[in-house]
Amino acid sequence: MNNRFPFFLCAVLVSVLFISFIPFNRNNRSPSAPTETAKRNIRKNYFDNPYYIIISKKDYELKVYDDQGWYATYPCVFGSSDLGDKYMEGDKRTPDGKFRVILKKIHPQWGFELLLDYPNAESLEKFKERKAEGLIPRNAKIGGGIAIHATRPQEEWTVDYYQNWTDGCISLKYTEAKDLYSYIPVGTPVTIEE
Repeated sequence: MNNRFPFFLCAVLVSVLFISFIPFNRNNRSPSAPTETAKRNIRKNYFDNPYYIIISKKDYELKVYDDQGWYATYPCVFGSSDLGDKYMEGDKRTPDGKFRVILKKIHPQWGFELLLDYPNAESLEKFKERKAEGLIPRNAKIGGGIAIHATRPQEEWTVDYYQNWTDGCISLKYTEAKDLYSYIPVGTPVTIEE
């Protein structure tokens, strides 16, 4: 039995060497190439958005969360110093509710902008109820164009001094809006609360 062991060991060694010198077939997938399942998972993870935003009007803060928890906080300002819910076009109030980012663009005046889906179904329902209750004029319009956007570069002080200056939008310092814009994708959920 001891005489067979060296023969067996040599046979295994020759087999390993033979297999290692077989030329690589370029039509076969290399071991490091992702499988179709892996490609689907990469695409799925690419489109998954880990971020959501909560804006507190009373705290003058925009907080970003991801799937790990709190991610970033930015000071912000709004429209009217009355931090109540938006009733109608022209009241300069910032709306309360749940929204989504529907467009990213560079505004000619305000720079980096994340447009929200205001008015959405929830906003329209509140508007109709308030109109029916006589809280707003019959000819009032709901308005639109609510966004998270930057100040002008030379007017970042408006955020430092809590100067509510917009027509109902949420405004961040120019440099901080640029940062937010760099990683928040379209579709991100945004909650605005009093």
